Amino acid sequence: MILPLEGFVASAKTVLSYVFIPQVRVAHGSVKYAQGVRQTVRELLDAHQENHRLKQQLEMNHLLTAQAETVFKENERLSQILGLRPTTPWQGVWARVAYREPSQWNTVIIDKGAADGIEERSAVLSVEQGQEGLAGVVVEVTENTSKVLLVRDEDFSAAVTLEKGQEEGLLIGGGTHAVRIKYIPLQAQVEKGDKVITSSTSRIFPAGILVGHVRAVREDSSFQTAQTVEVDPLVRSAAVKELFVIFKQEEPAPYVEDL
Repeated sequence: MILPLEGFVASAKTVLSYVFIPQVRVAHGSVKYAQGVRQTVRELLDAHQENHRLKQQLEMNHLLTAQAETVFKENERLSQILGLRPTTPWQGVWARVAYREPSQWNTVIIDKGAADGIEERSAVLSVEQGQEGLAGVVVEVTENTSKVLLVRDEDFSAAVTLEKGQEEGLLIGGGTHAVRIKYIPLQAQVEKGDKVITSSTSRIFPAGILVGHVRAVREDSSFQTAQTVEVDPLVRSAAVKELFVIFKQEEPAPYVEDL
């Protein structure tokens, strides 16, 4: 308290605040709170912010490339068969996890909201180890924050497809238990490691997004006509730090071929 708040002390205080207080890191991009500290320290913090921005841009490019390889190919096929119009590229916004409640570990609050174009029931993606995947869905929105329900939450559900055999089922979160897909026919050939992607029949999630991989298969004892597939989600709840929220698009008008 008795040290002068300038020079080396101010620089050290600024660096420590930047490292340990997330709000300071966010503020640094728009407010020059580090006035009075050494130029080298300001340049270091500015460089870190710029590196972070470039990293987000690279991840965004990766997401768009992945969509081009999955959704666009499917749309081209459907366009030839059914005369459907192709979808537009994903548009959305990157957000950071602001906090999470210990009693609701499979939900997170992000630092973007309605003011940034986010709406309820918007699909949310994340990138883990260089691979994009489904992270969850927006369930609550305020002006500047949003609540995201992650894939593992027991209230989460999504229409998905087993990429190998194209069987479709309903994926539901398990909370502390396994994430699983229900209503897969007994005769379906499902193997450990098969990819699970979002279905084209989903009204919330774009088709072709990787959800995870099959971990195990067992018969559904309640129906005896279906098997339950356990899934390892690609995006781990505990590892989520940054998320990409896809803006909702208006439903296109019915397409009628010219006669």
